[in-house]
Amino acid sequence: MAEVAQQAQHEFWRPPMQAAAESAAHAEMVEACERCGSEFIVGSRFCHTCGANRPGVTQNSGAWLLNALKVVTVGAKSFAGLGERLGLPAASFLAFLAGTACILGALGVGVIFSARTVLDWQAVQMWRIEWLLAAIAMFSAGCLLKRAR
Repeated sequence: MAEVAQQAQHEFWRPPMQAAAESAAHAEMVEACERCGSEFIVGSRFCHTCGANRPGVTQNSGAWLLNALKVVTVGAKSFAGLGERLGLPAASFLAFLAGTACILGALGVGVIFSARTVLDWQAVQMWRIEWLLAAIAMFSAGCLLKRAR
């Protein structure tokens, strides 16, 4: 009886790949990493142990990456044309974008942080004031850079 318990313990503590190699039915369903031999996590693109690419899955992601880069370059060209349509030089346009980002930051502070006490409310208001001061500084810099042209 003790022999049966010892054998069961050894089977229980075996790595999953050794157990998969012993059963032919299970071996067909398991995908293993070619580099380290560990099982892939379901739906993963890489091995969680060594980081190697999963065969067959990552090959399609290369085409997706190229398509995403094409979209980004087309978007960047039209975005750069926005500054020209507004009549702003590059430095003024960048300052305008930074000022707009600061305005969005001031609006986002209220969404991200909630005020439960008066002290929290004061802290949120101070952060909004800081974001708005940064926006004023960026818009002023944009105006000064446009005049320097």
